[in-house]
Amino acid sequence: MGSGAWKIEKRDDFRSESFKEENVLENGTLSIIVLGASGDLAKKKTFPALFHLFKQGFLNPNEVHIFGYARTKISDDELRSRIRGYLIQGASSKDLEEVTEFLQLIKYVSGSYDGEEGFRQLDKEIAVHEDSKNSADGSSRRLFYLALPPSVYPSVCGMIKNYCMNNSDHGGWTRIVVEKPFGKDLESAEKLSNQIGQLFDESQIYRIDHYLGKELVQNLLVLRFANRFFLPLWNRDNIENVQIVFREDFGTEGRGGYFDEYGIIRDIIQNHLLQVLCLVAMEKPVSLKPEHIRDEKVKVLQSVLPINDDEVVLGQYDGYTDDPTVPDHSNTPTFSTVVLRIHNERWEGVPFILKAGKALNSRKAEIRVQFKDVPGDIFRCKKQGRNEFVIRLQPSEAMYMKLTVKQPGLEMSTVQSELDLSYGQRYQGVAIPEAYERLILDTIKGDQQHFVRRDELKAAWEIFTPLLHRIDNGELKPLPYKPGSRGPEAADTLLEKAGYVQTHGYIWIPPTL
Repeated sequence: MGSGAWKIEKRDDFRSESFKEENVLENGTLSIIVLGASGDLAKKKTFPALFHLFKQGFLNPNEVHIFGYARTKISDDELRSRIRGYLIQGASSKDLEEVTEFLQLIKYVSGSYDGEEGFRQLDKEIAVHEDSKNSADGSSRRLFYLALPPSVYPSVCGMIKNYCMNNSDHGGWTRIVVEKPFGKDLESAEKLSNQIGQLFDESQIYRIDHYLGKELVQNLLVLRFANRFFLPLWNRDNIENVQIVFREDFGTEGRGGYFDEYGIIRDIIQNHLLQVLCLVAMEKPVSLKPEHIRDEKVKVLQSVLPINDDEVVLGQYDGYTDDPTVPDHSNTPTFSTVVLRIHNERWEGVPFILKAGKALNSRKAEIRVQFKDVPGDIFRCKKQGRNEFVIRLQPSEAMYMKLTVKQPGLEMSTVQSELDLSYGQRYQGVAIPEAYERLILDTIKGDQQHFVRRDELKAAWEIFTPLLHRIDNGELKPLPYKPGSRGPEAADTLLEKAGYVQTHGYIWIPPTL
């Protein structure tokens, strides 16, 4: 054919495995290895989540074995004893039997995080379990949960890669779950990603953010894309502003030294609240496949404009530096309000207000979508407040719509009320799973939808790193605020400046059963 003829070439498929096929039911032995097994995270979150999955039949005792690994030199029974107290709280007699049965699945191996000997012993113990179940060669599954500080991730991942990998020729796999913080800024996050990425494929790495496992966060995609009346409203033509709020009514409580290294932005806003923002603001994905969803989240992050210092308020509660583990002149914020602006067709001009703080006057996490004023206010009810759609993530999971209605009676007067879906009332007797249960189960299934992809992590750090460096260098200072207050008054001023109108006289009261 002539040089101008069409020629067809096969394109390389750059997508991960989770894009190509649906999750399939897997058989074969499953070994769950909890590294850092003697630490608080493992005892309080990881092992209880595994127990609840076991109770519900998701971890078959004929297939599953759980291994704890840490430096502490203790026996199997000592580890079981340490975990037991976190499993039996409020347990019935039947639960106690299940606790005993679950604990028998746990074996402990002691070793260092950078030494060959401990990991060779761990691999040997896992192999004994796999052989005892007559696991077919290449079909065994190994899940490594790193309940560890990120500083040891590279050495631990190297040890797993060199000494604890399984043969995956016939459906088996090795997967790694890593906890936040994934670095302290863009440079350190990229360094960590490179170190782990040289050892494992992206399809093997599960960066866990437990907020993505919360029931109401997981409901966001359903709410937005399965309900017709939201579709025409969810844009800059109707929405005035969006708040994503995290509030705690206690301080650092013994974690002062650790918290001071990170601060409230790195601890809460850059990860948890930014992930929620992605789900609120993203476009409808092509399908529910993990890569399609994560592609849309990355597009949102890449559309966020650089943060303006005039739209940032930092705070530090009085008494924070009284903690002996905190430097006397610490510049670390325990409170922050940051306004993000998304430069795209749907959200141009709509402020996304991310707010998080410790030692405040209440404990809650919520999404508050405030709509624009009604044009032509014939009822003169504008002063009562705007329509708001509120999703209460914790506590008292609920979603409610604030709206104006006629006050019952003979006169034509208006009042603010709500349409309320409170989970405790509507779904009585239904246990809402803990976030860690759901995310560990997703890891076993190979579903990466609710985990942070590498390019997603990079885009998130690109947004916040310049601001964080200015704080670290002392260019921005936190304002003092009293414990038990709303935070610095400047934060309320910033909200008002961003266009938020507070409703006075209306308080949402969770319905009683």
